[in-house]
Amino acid sequence: MSYRVLVTDEIDEDGVAVLANEPELDVDVLPTLPEDELVPRIGDYDAIVGRSATRISERLLRHAGRLRVVGRAGVGVDNIAMDVATALGVAVINAPAGNTVAVAELLFGSLLALLRHIPRADRSMHEGRWERSQLLGAELRGRTLGIVGLGRIGSEVAVRAAAFGMELVAFDPYVGDERFQSLRVRRMATLDALLAAADIVTVHTPLTDETRGLIGRRELGRLGPGAVVANLARGGIVDEAALTAALQAGQLRGAVLDVYGREPLTGESALARLPNVVLTPHIGASTVEAQRNVAVDACVAVRDALLRGDLSRAVNVTALRGERWQALRPAIVLVRRTAAVARALLAGQGVAAAHRLALRCGPAVMEGASVLLSAAAVGVLEDVVESERLNLINARAMAEARGLELSVAESTQLGHEAAVELTLSGGMQAVTLAGTAVPGAPPRLTRIGGFAVDVTPRHALVILTNRDVPGVIGRVGTLLGDAGVNIAEYHQARLAQGGDALAAIAVDSPVSEAVRARLLELPDVRSATVVRFRDGGNGEEGGNGGMRV
Repeated sequence: MSYRVLVTDEIDEDGVAVLANEPELDVDVLPTLPEDELVPRIGDYDAIVGRSATRISERLLRHAGRLRVVGRAGVGVDNIAMDVATALGVAVINAPAGNTVAVAELLFGSLLALLRHIPRADRSMHEGRWERSQLLGAELRGRTLGIVGLGRIGSEVAVRAAAFGMELVAFDPYVGDERFQSLRVRRMATLDALLAAADIVTVHTPLTDETRGLIGRRELGRLGPGAVVANLARGGIVDEAALTAALQAGQLRGAVLDVYGREPLTGESALARLPNVVLTPHIGASTVEAQRNVAVDACVAVRDALLRGDLSRAVNVTALRGERWQALRPAIVLVRRTAAVARALLAGQGVAAAHRLALRCGPAVMEGASVLLSAAAVGVLEDVVESERLNLINARAMAEARGLELSVAESTQLGHEAAVELTLSGGMQAVTLAGTAVPGAPPRLTRIGGFAVDVTPRHALVILTNRDVPGVIGRVGTLLGDAGVNIAEYHQARLAQGGDALAAIAVDSPVSEAVRARLLELPDVRSATVVRFRDGGNGEEGGNGGMRV
């Protein structure tokens, strides 16, 4: 299967090569196009990779019938209609790490430019003036730098600030104490506490509802005389009107800005007329190295999403990355297939639609609870809803829209730290299954209802209930063999001798409805449920080579 990829916005050629070197990818490189020109074209593509110049709007997404992945060669995704992409099952991938060093270096270049009056000094020299006596500056050494957001860029800033001999404080409620300790940064319990302690405040957070206007008039008022404010993250985090007022009033020594609430910033802005502000035109990631890094990172992630079903870099799926995502993949496969089995068993009991799905996770997999719940929703809905884009991205929203209540909780009572238990309910009926998902090993189904089993759900699974009497296993095996169905595993379980029994049979090929009907005709067989898994049979999510994960 081949996929078409549109690359735009002058993506670095090293990134384009990552895609172009894959025989299964057909890559078109086009210059940045207006939306009206892009809309008629986008329906031909499975993925688009760009930077900030191309806006991935709701209109564009709704015309992109084949689109599976949006790749953003950069950090922010504010030029993408995220809610619409998620609802449509389109993975949104960014490159958050590639420009880390570039932004950190620009911060210190800008701070030095401000404190040492470098722009004025350079301008005066070019104009033939020697103004040395008027250019008394200040040093970074000994000043306290307050970092709001100790993520990738904030951490790089901390390392460089320490080299300048600065004191370091930071506020980030989402980062553990270990990072603060390793960087030798003093943790501040609140933003107000940081503002009271800092001589220079720099923000390195994404722009969200929580961070919009984070540094406003009240916050600026808590800074000491002569403080400096820096924003190289996203426009809107610092209230520009409040910042302008504080600068005009002489409350602050100055500010350095690379991002703005409305871009491009024009000469009509009051900020552009202030002498104590260093302004740059959103060039934080504008280095040769950074552009190469973000292009390669984004293109690798798009390639892996299309060809391997790897959504670990999709910002609208999970925060898990790298090895943590890979460790979770057996659990994703297990939960999806367990949910498919549960749905089939309920259907066999005459339940047309389930109304509640409850997932319990052992401590070893609880970190991925959100994506596991999405995988369970996929397992319940596949073969039920008509959607080519049903996947981990939109499954929960689709399930809830159909009235399926979803819940997940941690449990230490499942017998294994990497175990999961899924209960699917519909009408007056409910079915519970459990399994284990140990990294590096095939997922195992360990319980169906009250029956203990031990089988890998691969390709297809046949579940029989029967009387526990001699000869049943032989007759079932003979029938499947005569039908050309190869048995990979056969697990027979019973509650008591001579009572009810259950067989979980993993097979390597499809079992037709005709074969299922013949199974039901065998003596002592009471029910026969056949589940064919749509996510491949090799133990990997997306094992069919597609993005339908």
